[in-house]
Amino acid sequence: MSDINSNTPEEVFGGAARASDYIEEDTTSITPHLERRVKAETPTEGLPKLPPMPKSPVRPEGAPPRPEPVLAAVPPAPSTPAEAPVARSRDESLSVLFGGAASGLSATSSAPVKSSKGLRGLFRMAPSPAELAEQEHQARCLANETIIRQATWTRHVRILVANKKGGVGKTPTSILLGGVIAAIRGGSVAIWEVSDDPGALNYRAEGNALIGLGELVRDADTITSAGQLMGYGVPQTSFATVFGTVSEDRPALTFEDVVKVSDKIGEFYGIEVMDSGNVPTSSAFQGAASVADILVVPVMNSGDAVVQAIQVLNVLRAGDAHSKALAENAIVVRLKDGRPENAAVADEVARLLHDAGVTQRHEVPYDAHIAERGQLTVGKLAPSTRDALAAAAAGVVRSLQTIVSTAR
Repeated sequence: MSDINSNTPEEVFGGAARASDYIEEDTTSITPHLERRVKAETPTEGLPKLPPMPKSPVRPEGAPPRPEPVLAAVPPAPSTPAEAPVARSRDESLSVLFGGAASGLSATSSAPVKSSKGLRGLFRMAPSPAELAEQEHQARCLANETIIRQATWTRHVRILVANKKGGVGKTPTSILLGGVIAAIRGGSVAIWEVSDDPGALNYRAEGNALIGLGELVRDADTITSAGQLMGYGVPQTSFATVFGTVSEDRPALTFEDVVKVSDKIGEFYGIEVMDSGNVPTSSAFQGAASVADILVVPVMNSGDAVVQAIQVLNVLRAGDAHSKALAENAIVVRLKDGRPENAAVADEVARLLHDAGVTQRHEVPYDAHIAERGQLTVGKLAPSTRDALAAAAAGVVRSLQTIVSTAR
């Protein structure tokens, strides 16, 4: 087996370099509440009655204390074959957000040490390896959602989603990442377009707005209430609000346009998610970078996607201290689009991102709803996708708590 580190990126990626100019369209409900389990009553009919336990004798006053009993070590229970994991339908999730099994846990509880299924649960035995793995996953879901829900700041915060390469899922990532945060927090998330030219945000979001970003830029100085601002966006079932482009002849956004709209949105929303274009040197991108608190970089498992993502980081590192901090704290979200993946390419992608200084990476599995390239609804995602997005969102929020608390 050849050493991948000895190959050049061109040798590993093969045809990726030839496809660098190919631009593809972006590809990236709560379920009924489960009934609370009631502890089964132990049957007593037909069982022999045991004599009452004798009371402990009262120790006379002044008598020496009774020595503590020495407990013998209990030998571990013999291992048993792993049980098959419980199959879950598309609408079931371990996530608290989506009414899954983790919803019965509390933020301070630990994973149960006893099984709750089958004969193991009846005899209060230890959970099988499969059930233990599910309990641990439930605990991680709960922890992620607790981080997202309980995070607070003394001002509104801004998340910039960017990659120079088109077709890597910037718009789906913006809608779904912002949607998951809004669903967990109960709203106060605005997702809006900061590309210099009109993008696909309006097409991938739910609903059809009558007016949008172009009109918002025009009227921003006259907006004085949340209700007035809402007229330029479309509410989502996730409780987020999307501000996209309705008119194809919208003028190109400038640095000043982006800053003005961002400040206006920040008067009425706690969190902004900004969906950028493909030109990191454009005026609109520079305006978004100037106000962003954290950078999220979507990538696919391809050479051109990661190379151009690194180019964005290099552009930011060549800027001022704020831009350099965005690059240093960047979070990568790798989406799978269903195409076959080469293990050597995946290893090289991870190596290049590591060498570029990216320390936080999240992976979102393939999801048919994202691949449909239609309007995106958080509730229609597969449970594994929703849980992966919640993990990525928790990473973003955790970083924001550190960055914003130490910012000027």
